[in-house]
Amino acid sequence: MAHILIVEDEEHIAQMIDATLALGGHTGEWCADGAAAPERVESGGFDLVLLDVMLPGLDGFAVMERIRGQDIPVIFLSAMQQVADKVRGLRLGAEDYISKPFEPLELLARVDVVLRRRGRGENVLTYGPIRQDLGSHTVTLGGQPVALAPKEFDLLKVFLQNQNLALSRDRLLSMVWGYEYVGESRTVDIHVQRLRQKLDLTDRLVTLPRIGYRLEKQS
Repeated sequence: MAHILIVEDEEHIAQMIDATLALGGHTGEWCADGAAAPERVESGGFDLVLLDVMLPGLDGFAVMERIRGQDIPVIFLSAMQQVADKVRGLRLGAEDYISKPFEPLELLARVDVVLRRRGRGENVLTYGPIRQDLGSHTVTLGGQPVALAPKEFDLLKVFLQNQNLALSRDRLLSMVWGYEYVGESRTVDIHVQRLRQKLDLTDRLVTLPRIGYRLEKQS
């Protein structure tokens, strides 16, 4: 679990981001003023900053210039979608630049990537007798190793990180196989079937007719 500073002047967007982070097990704090953001960052206690560009007081680029000496990763979230803006943000030292509007699951996936790259993400995911170690790329069921193909491993991670959420086949394709993947959704069905068989998830990894799949959260 990470503690994340949300620098965003629109309250409803900040609330949406905070709710999205909560789905991934993270906590968030809101800062609506760019001028106040550097001091909040310097106060410590945050694992990541989600930073808007168009802010009162100081814009996001100016905030980034002031905090770039801090050892904290930053992801820009902005409606400014010009390539020049993205390049500027990345050159200032941001780990990523996500254009608004964005899909909540995409945000969670990118946050996870940045946290893991910085060694601040959760390296071990558990679900009953299932244990997935993201660092060693291993999976065990009741302590016994289970051999998963690379995409089976990635698909399992998505389900474990998004328990009780309805995930469409298209969304799973984009998250696991990539946004440029043009294959058939049947690919997802085959991999889900393999996960059910290998990890005894037949009753927990449920099919949602005309939608996709959901991993039932354990009570």
